[in-house]
Amino acid sequence: LTMLAAMWKWTCLLCHLLLFTITSSLARQPLPHPKRPFATFPGEPAEGTFNHLVVDEKTGYIYLGAVNRIYKLSSDLKVEVTHQTGPDEDNPKCYPPRIVQTCNEPLTLTNNINKMLLIDKKEKRLIACGSLYQGICKLLRLDDLFKLGEPFHKKEHYLSGVNESGAVFGVIVSYSNMDDKLFIATAVDGKPEYFPTISSRKLTKNSEADGMFAYVFHDEFVASMIKIPSDTFTIIPDFDIYYIYGFSSGNFVYFLTLQPEMISPPGSTTKEQVYTSKLVRLCKEDTAFNSYVEVPIGCEKNGVEYRLLQAAYLSKAGAILARSLGVSPDDDILFTVFSKGQKRKMKSLDESALCIFILKKINDRIKERLRSCYRGEGTLDLAWLKVKDIPCSSALLTINDDFCGLDMNAPLGVSEMVRGLPIFTEDGDRMTSVIAYVYKNHSLAFVGTKSGKLKK
Repeated sequence: LTMLAAMWKWTCLLCHLLLFTITSSLARQPLPHPKRPFATFPGEPAEGTFNHLVVDEKTGYIYLGAVNRIYKLSSDLKVEVTHQTGPDEDNPKCYPPRIVQTCNEPLTLTNNINKMLLIDKKEKRLIACGSLYQGICKLLRLDDLFKLGEPFHKKEHYLSGVNESGAVFGVIVSYSNMDDKLFIATAVDGKPEYFPTISSRKLTKNSEADGMFAYVFHDEFVASMIKIPSDTFTIIPDFDIYYIYGFSSGNFVYFLTLQPEMISPPGSTTKEQVYTSKLVRLCKEDTAFNSYVEVPIGCEKNGVEYRLLQAAYLSKAGAILARSLGVSPDDDILFTVFSKGQKRKMKSLDESALCIFILKKINDRIKERLRSCYRGEGTLDLAWLKVKDIPCSSALLTINDDFCGLDMNAPLGVSEMVRGLPIFTEDGDRMTSVIAYVYKNHSLAFVGTKSGKLKK
């Protein structure tokens, strides 16, 4: 009971996990608890699933992205304010959107599925991106969800695409003396000519400023973006990168992804498509994206491969876990959930594993790869972006922990997989979400499962 009382301040985070793992029917039936029931919020029946949730750590308010709605909830899940985002007349083939110019495609009443929700702490506003109009974003005041701005006049204003299932993730990099940046990554749904798969954008102080969401840097040859080459689609017609999680740490921004690739099984001359989980790293100050590096990640226990990333969460090691891992208590630890195998993204097997990665060890592996490439060893190993093998070029320079790349040997891929440490497996009820924190020197992880269970 003492521990439960001390953990009360984490109720919002638990609600975060519950809302993502408990179905609408379960949400209408509060789960039993020895002392008190969980608070629940079912939403409007017509809205279907909730999509995203963020918590204002200062106030405890919860912001929930749903279909055609953005909610502001109190910490006990009572509705404070509602902002309507749809439906509206639209057609996914209208590009630019019909709100910019007339569209010849037939328009139908279309739902607006929330695809990204971020709190811009410095400007006290919410960035809410949806699926309408090729994925435009609103900037809403945190207090009352009043619309501060809705940029849509320029090509770079369409951030999240129209595909309902496409994964979008954003990371805000904040500065004290200049405008913040938004690193945004999105599945492009076969439209690489319209959308970069990853880019950095300006977050201006004025929500209605002309430069809002403009690329941090863009000239005729170089820009703050990565686009999927059209040649890649000739090799893998349904190629896309699905972004599962994103965060910043130190001088870098990271994204965890799922993406298809073609491999030749042992003893076979033909190639088959599998999905690979990868960590992507970029320097915060790299406007040309020369620091882009990809690292395959996965997990193995008792000879079973867990390769399909389901969820992730960044936490600290804490004193007890740090001692067993041989790291500092303040070191960053990635808690990840993988399902078994790597063949089919949309049909993950129920066998799953909770694994941890020491972020410093991943960075050390990247540094080792950078040093070998700048010695002229091997190729860039980034088949989807370079399509063909490009040899590494040698150069005499010092590569330290904060090296941000040059306009040579970039972007770069790491071929050898970094393996996580498996700490828990589940064979029948696939784990689908994870959150973790340190309590009295102990590392605690909460996972949500496919059937709506919450495991501590």
